[in-house]
Amino acid sequence: MANLKEIRIRITSVNSTKQITSAMKMVSASKLKRAQRAIEQMRPYSEKLSKIIQNVSSNAGETESAYSKESENKRILIVPISSNRGLCGAFNANVLKKTQHIILSNKNADVSVFSIGKKVNDSLKGKYKNHLESFPEHPHGVFDELSFDNVAEIAEVIMKAYREDTFDKVILVYNSFKNAAVQIVKEEQFLPIELNEENGSANTDYIFEPSEAEILEDLIPNSLKVQLYKSLLDSFAAEHGARMTAMHKATDNAEDLLKSLKLTYNKLRQASITNEILEIVSGAEALAG
Repeated sequence: MANLKEIRIRITSVNSTKQITSAMKMVSASKLKRAQRAIEQMRPYSEKLSKIIQNVSSNAGETESAYSKESENKRILIVPISSNRGLCGAFNANVLKKTQHIILSNKNADVSVFSIGKKVNDSLKGKYKNHLESFPEHPHGVFDELSFDNVAEIAEVIMKAYREDTFDKVILVYNSFKNAAVQIVKEEQFLPIELNEENGSANTDYIFEPSEAEILEDLIPNSLKVQLYKSLLDSFAAEHGARMTAMHKATDNAEDLLKSLKLTYNKLRQASITNEILEIVSGAEALAG
């Protein structure tokens, strides 16, 4: 059984850990509010932009785009989006698991991985080749200043590789934010895009200026950049939700452990005092005798 000194040291250690996890919980809660607001504002815009593209393509008839070409999917690029830091529960592990599942499901294809976020990149480093080595460095710093312009640079690198036939298909893997306690791992096709040539607003007579093809030529690249930006915002909000939840549980566990340690400490201290009293009484009786 541990002595009183060891238990005091453990109480001090657990109390320090509790203060850290509690502080991290509050920081994540503060960041989560801003991240949640950003993704909730971006989702309607992204969805509306996709609908516009589908409506325009349905009026354009047989539409061709550098980003919608059909292929045999022999060369696949997976873009897993994780965090740069840990202590967020199974957030990164779920992305890694999903990425590995996609790789195993495409054994006959030439699969490459381009990670955004240090955690999954470190886990996959050296296991799978990366065709985008021309990028100066892995874009982990994008989370330090998450802006559309910074994400657009990354999207352009991926889009250029697709245009040059380096890849036939590009898949995004990321955690979608539902609420602070729930994150849903998504597998989302980034390229090629699917243009709607039959449905949409085919029954509506629109006059396009400029032509449908020119509109699509401008809209599609911007839509892809918005899609990647939305995915990063989604992942960013989900990360802070996962970390806040993880730190809340860690703080609760630390509190429970402190109660248990203090109870044990008080019992041992009471037993120690009782033994000292018995020794004093026994000593006094011996001297009296």
